[in-house]
Amino acid sequence: MIYELSNPVTKTLITHLRDQKSDAIRFRHTVAELTKQLVYEALKAFPLKQKEIETWQGACSFGTLDEENIIVVTVLRAGLPMLESALDLLPNCTAGFLAMKRDETTHKSVLYYDRLPDCSAKTVLLVDPMLATGGSMIDALELIKGRNPSKILTLNIIGSPEGVQRVQKAHPDVDIFIAQIDERLNDEKFILPGLGDAGDRSYNTL
Repeated sequence: MIYELSNPVTKTLITHLRDQKSDAIRFRHTVAELTKQLVYEALKAFPLKQKEIETWQGACSFGTLDEENIIVVTVLRAGLPMLESALDLLPNCTAGFLAMKRDETTHKSVLYYDRLPDCSAKTVLLVDPMLATGGSMIDALELIKGRNPSKILTLNIIGSPEGVQRVQKAHPDVDIFIAQIDERLNDEKFILPGLGDAGDRSYNTL
């Protein structure tokens, strides 16, 4: 399933991202805020477990997410602000890292770093701000599926219709949570209207 956010706050934050006057600090902050919205949406139907804690009235049991069985995986480097935001919300989750680079000639992704924890029987949140052609996402999902997670959800900020459909066709069992599906890809396989290179804009490496 594809879940696209539609509230006015989301739209406003995406406009801030598109604005070329937004510096790296504001860009990362806005990505972090959008990530929180995506996490809320992605986990809203997740079951809670009971956890006993000490309160001002003594020991009590309350519902909480089973964070220890959630892994947040990012595709470096553009996904780092999303990873940090998700871990701010869920500090007891485990982080995983994949590094993929797009070949500018073939437009295909090349994996050059894999640091995934044990994913067996766990829920994986795969975070990557841009879903353009879908190639990197498909490759990352195939790699993660080989580690036997119980469920995989993807969290993305901006995507193209072509990329979203391609991922959905390749991995129909994976739910896609995305803030905005844009108009299309251009001939160079960049999203239009898009927002530029998210990694470059996050870290001033233009």
